[in-house]
Amino acid sequence: MEKSDILIIGAGATGLMAGYQLAKKGKKVTLLEARNRIGGRIHTIENESFFKRAELGAEFIHGDLPVTINLLQEAGIAYSPAGGSMVRYNNGQFNEDEQFIEDWDVLMKKLDELQTDTNLAAFLKGHFAEDKYKKLRESVTRFVSGYDTTDPELASVFALREEWKNEDEGAQHRIDTGYCDMARYLVDQIKAHKGRIYLNSVVSDIDWKPGNVKVITDSGMIYSAGKLLVAMPLGVLKAEKGEKGAVAFHPAIQDRTEAIKAMGFGAIIKFLLEFDEVFWENEAIRLLAGKSLKGMGFLFSEEAIPTWWTQAPKHSALLTGWLGGLPAADRKDMDTEALLQLALQSLSHIFSITVDELKTKLIAWNVANWTAEPFTRGSYSYDTVQAPEARNLLNEPVEDTLFFAGEYLYDGPAMGTVEAALTSGVDVAEKMLK
Repeated sequence: MEKSDILIIGAGATGLMAGYQLAKKGKKVTLLEARNRIGGRIHTIENESFFKRAELGAEFIHGDLPVTINLLQEAGIAYSPAGGSMVRYNNGQFNEDEQFIEDWDVLMKKLDELQTDTNLAAFLKGHFAEDKYKKLRESVTRFVSGYDTTDPELASVFALREEWKNEDEGAQHRIDTGYCDMARYLVDQIKAHKGRIYLNSVVSDIDWKPGNVKVITDSGMIYSAGKLLVAMPLGVLKAEKGEKGAVAFHPAIQDRTEAIKAMGFGAIIKFLLEFDEVFWENEAIRLLAGKSLKGMGFLFSEEAIPTWWTQAPKHSALLTGWLGGLPAADRKDMDTEALLQLALQSLSHIFSITVDELKTKLIAWNVANWTAEPFTRGSYSYDTVQAPEARNLLNEPVEDTLFFAGEYLYDGPAMGTVEAALTSGVDVAEKMLK
């Protein structure tokens, strides 16, 4: 049995940030990670299958976010602007238009008048059931599925209203050497302060009493500490008994378990397709689109894979596809070849290029099916009607012994981001040090 002051389950952004904060204050810290790598939903691939560098997981810094930016500056890691024009493809037409959703102003007016929270599906049905709003209902549902990766039957309209009224219009960034460089910096700092990190450590059981915790892995290893931080993804915490990655508490903490179930966790599948040229800038595509797509950052459509982005302003032949929400959940059991075919069909319809021709131009591809990955089981959190109350409970330690942290427990404008995960790690470390 290995003894520490503090055990942390999960070496994603939250667990690593908390471990760093605790270790540098002199705490003996041990991190247990189920995967064979650190980073969690941060996963940069480098020099692999013709990819010089690409992000399978987190990719953007959504604005000038203080915790993320400060950490990168501390580590001496460079970041650069990400951008480009936003293009929508619909009915054979390519348009650059920020206002993609008709009647958006009407939607926001109704949201402002709302006094009681409800889920998005019920709100749209109650206020926009008329045929003239059919396009609005479809567009809003598609938008929250893609951006927030939500289930409209669960997503809180109060939370969506807050998000839409406080959208960060600041600059977007990418980390020049990939998000994993930030994760590696945190690992180096933890180890420099005598912390330990064990990979391939799948926790199955947690035996605890006030001031004492024993964590048991599926290989039979036992770790003990005075306090435990659970920094696993919300999707894994939602896993049922018997499912891979599921953790059992002894004794049970029923109120926390119910709170976890009450929170929303989205579904996502991400596609990386590297071509032999930036074909969307070709003359044939310019004639098809009626304009040059050079400098295109994001491309939205109503295809099976509805959202694509480039590496703009960097000139790169990498296209990234994004399928979120219920459409991703519905396809989580598809094999990767079938998912690739779906992606190529979507691009074929948009650019009027045959799937076979696209395949000849394709030099590397990867499909990150985060929803099927057992130690993630989805994308990131979103608020349900019950989430604020559940979050308040989960942010309180159990007998000053069991602590929870993660992007799902962050309450602020950067929900669902690495910033949220890092902030939660800082906050919980302060609690544990007290």
